[in-house]
Amino acid sequence: MALLHSSFYRFTPMPDPTGFAESLRLRGAELALGGVVLVAEEGLSAAIAGEAEAVRAFEAELQAHPGLADLHFKHNACERRPFSRLKVSVKREIVAFGIPGVSGGEATDTHVSPQRWRELLADPDTVVLDNRNSFEFKLGRFRGAIDPGVAHFRDFPAYVEAHRDAWQGRTVAMYCTGGIRCEKTAAWMQARGLKVAQLDGGILNYLEAFPEDAAGDWQGECYVFDKRIAIDAAGRETGTTAEAVFTDPADAWRLARAKRLDPES
Repeated sequence: MALLHSSFYRFTPMPDPTGFAESLRLRGAELALGGVVLVAEEGLSAAIAGEAEAVRAFEAELQAHPGLADLHFKHNACERRPFSRLKVSVKREIVAFGIPGVSGGEATDTHVSPQRWRELLADPDTVVLDNRNSFEFKLGRFRGAIDPGVAHFRDFPAYVEAHRDAWQGRTVAMYCTGGIRCEKTAAWMQARGLKVAQLDGGILNYLEAFPEDAAGDWQGECYVFDKRIAIDAAGRETGTTAEAVFTDPADAWRLARAKRLDPES
């Protein structure tokens, strides 16, 4: 049985997020999928997994929905099911930024391909900025990246404001796990006068484009928000435990959440 993990998001108007969420919940159950799906008026964000054929059937049906025709899916194979169940929720935002009025998908000319990303990493005038929480950065990062040292995504804007003047005239190359956090910050950073490049599809898209990453641009493991905890550059589960990731007492709640994902452990 081939198991497949798929992550995706899209900022697009959802006139009936509650009705759409219910339809996804029912269809996901029929296909025996597990995962986490968030639906809001601003769009859709999800990570799902199951038998490969079932995942691809779910994806094809999503693409038939208005606004989702060109939805991009980031895939990696799994040795075990990353989720015990499917949870579909309706939220105010699919990713909470903490600044009113900021929507995703509004940045212009900021997305760069994994190939272009490598060129930016090699440019000494690039500021490589990790748009994730500090525990994720410690586990793995792109070479030369800066850790903003934030514990929550909502803390990120304050870090940017504190360094904005020093970054003027340089390219701020920003990345996150799957791209969604960068979508929220890119337009806001542009409005603050910064030249921004965001890695299209995030780390997961990069690792899919460059499995094994022989050049060593990616260093370490990538934290994933499911039972696997972390994957290597080839998308394989590493065996890293939640206890090894969440060593700070302030992250006890994250550790408890991670352990709830795997009731068999």
